[in-house]
Amino acid sequence: MSFDLVFHGGLREQGEPCRLVVRKEKSLSEILQFSTAGLDIGQQVVILAGPTCLKDIAHGLGQTGLKTDALLHSGRLVFLTAPNCLAELLRPSEPLQRSPLHRHATVMRWVTDWSWAYGNGCDAATIRDYQRRLHEFIRPFNAISMCSVLCEKVQRGDLLAMLVDHRRVLKTVEASRRAMAAHA
Repeated sequence: MSFDLVFHGGLREQGEPCRLVVRKEKSLSEILQFSTAGLDIGQQVVILAGPTCLKDIAHGLGQTGLKTDALLHSGRLVFLTAPNCLAELLRPSEPLQRSPLHRHATVMRWVTDWSWAYGNGCDAATIRDYQRRLHEFIRPFNAISMCSVLCEKVQRGDLLAMLVDHRRVLKTVEASRRAMAAHA
């Protein structure tokens, strides 16, 4: 197998809604499987990644028989180009005024590939802040999400920090669930 999976509990009650995929090779097979599964059942799939990665994903989805251009045009598939989109998504005002993201959708799949950040020389603290804020941003969407990173671009300490961030999100979500259950 070409990747290691680290699962953590997630934002929804059922299934495995979020996971961290550390890719040892440049293969995007896990991202393509995750995205295709959502598109096949009518979910909106949002992918935030660097431009080269988005191009490779579009090509890979096309090879599975999906019409990427039609999916992008209909809004069922949304590509967000990092890092340019982060300022828009994470600004304090309402980022969804004219956004392609569908709040009314029952379930959304969200993929974030962080390889662009580690490849651009961003410092680890900035990347962790982006990750934390992005997790907070997608939480209200009740999204099934996947974070991905190419192993060769990440130092071991930074990789462990990503894992800690994912576990922190799990604890926050579990605390929210307990509070909602107590009020029900």
